[in-house]
Amino acid sequence: MSAPAVDPTVHRRRWLILGVLVLSLLVVVLDSSILNVALKTIADPVKGLGASETDLEWATNAYTLAFAGLLFTWGVLGDRIGRKKMLLIGMVVFGIASLASAYSQSPGELIGARILMGVGGAAVMPTTLAIISNVFEPKERAKAIGIWSGAVGIAIAIGPITGGVLLEHFWWGSVFLVNIPIVAAALLLMFFLVPDSKNPEPGRFDPVGVPLSIAGITAFVYGIIRAGDIGWLKPEALGIIALGIVLLVLFVLWERKTDHPALNVKLFRHRGFSAAVAVIGLVFLALMGMTFFLSFYMQAVRGFSPLKCGVLLIPLAVAQLIFSSRSAGLVKRFGHKAVTAGGMALVTLALASYFFAGTDSPIWVLEIALFVMGMGMANVMPPATAAVMASVPREKAGEGSAISNTVRQVGGALGVAVLGSILTSAYRTRITPVLDGVPQLHSDPGTVKDLSSSITATQAFVEKVGPRADALLEPSKDAFVQAMHLAVAGSVVMGAIGVVIALLWLPGRNPLAQGGPAAPAVPAQARTEEKVPVVD
Repeated sequence: MSAPAVDPTVHRRRWLILGVLVLSLLVVVLDSSILNVALKTIADPVKGLGASETDLEWATNAYTLAFAGLLFTWGVLGDRIGRKKMLLIGMVVFGIASLASAYSQSPGELIGARILMGVGGAAVMPTTLAIISNVFEPKERAKAIGIWSGAVGIAIAIGPITGGVLLEHFWWGSVFLVNIPIVAAALLLMFFLVPDSKNPEPGRFDPVGVPLSIAGITAFVYGIIRAGDIGWLKPEALGIIALGIVLLVLFVLWERKTDHPALNVKLFRHRGFSAAVAVIGLVFLALMGMTFFLSFYMQAVRGFSPLKCGVLLIPLAVAQLIFSSRSAGLVKRFGHKAVTAGGMALVTLALASYFFAGTDSPIWVLEIALFVMGMGMANVMPPATAAVMASVPREKAGEGSAISNTVRQVGGALGVAVLGSILTSAYRTRITPVLDGVPQLHSDPGTVKDLSSSITATQAFVEKVGPRADALLEPSKDAFVQAMHLAVAGSVVMGAIGVVIALLWLPGRNPLAQGGPAAPAVPAQARTEEKVPVVD
């Protein structure tokens, strides 16, 4: 039997509902990138909070950690209590935490507020995608998911622009305060426009699986973040990652055994579902890793302001805006395999172009590469996300959305941690011999270690010492560019793996393109007995 029809009243306002969902999504995703341009200001003891490098790392990572750790749990909970309720709760928590972040008086307060923002954001993101699956008929769902996916990429790209504009005119807290009017408008529109829906037969709560999922994902992501800070071979980092893996393995074993699982692990038996999830993780690994090293390249090597750096990322957003909503048509014509693999190939080629970036490369070349990458992502995220969502029945849309978004967030954390670690170690290897040649540093090896930790640390020393250290400026830029090329190599490898996965395991001219079932991952009987979700 085909999927149940959407309520006619809801169907008539479906595009307005999508607009509200995209608005709420934009503010949550925007926050994950807008903070990057404010870090230097927050570290200033006069203009900011005097935060240390460790404080700044935690201000960024605390949000990621809470967000990734709770995505799955909030998605499942939304299926049980109602997705509209979960969306409203998440937006309220996110708004209150944004206000607390803006007026934090110490780094500790900021970190605490950022954790709360992650808690709220984790309730919003999977819920928006789950509601889309319940509001749109199968024939339009892929297009709606394409617009949703495009909004994710656009928010990541415009975050630095927004942050740069705000910091040029206001104090550092404005990068958080800007969330408040958006949250208020979204809450008002949600209350009147967005319908509620939930699983009509949610079954019993899984008191073992849910805590295991939170603990496992949190430990794994924290281990990745920690490894990026202290090194991948350190026992502490390896131990935390291993703990996360063990907890996640226990979670899977428990979910296979229990008669009321929080996650239907049988979904992963379907190659198309697993491949789509893997591609989502890989493309975000490449994207977040790229934006991480590109931000340093544009500001530290090329000398651009935070605002100009953000403006230069516009082609990435524009390409996604243009092509995301068109990907559904391409899938209908060519199939998931061709479109997704082609998109991953474009992403990989765009990343490979940074092998040729130097200290004075023409900016227009980099802009073309960003546009091509945006075009590629626009043809990866929508079909891959649609494949994931079509693999679960509507009443468990929150579960499917949570899986997709958790993998996206973990992939992004891996991108920053892994590629950031490669960048840091390669830069240190290349700049240390140069620093060893500076006479005033001979008496303090610890200073050399500190100054070689990043290009910003080296350049801060040059700025402090003055003309006597100017000879370090160009070598630091050269060392960073060489290190960036190694990080690029890592991102290219990830992109190439994504192409191979798409070609091997994603379906070709799949009935999904016409709204049919993705695969036998969900038993036929379960689909036949699928009930219309409760819609108010």
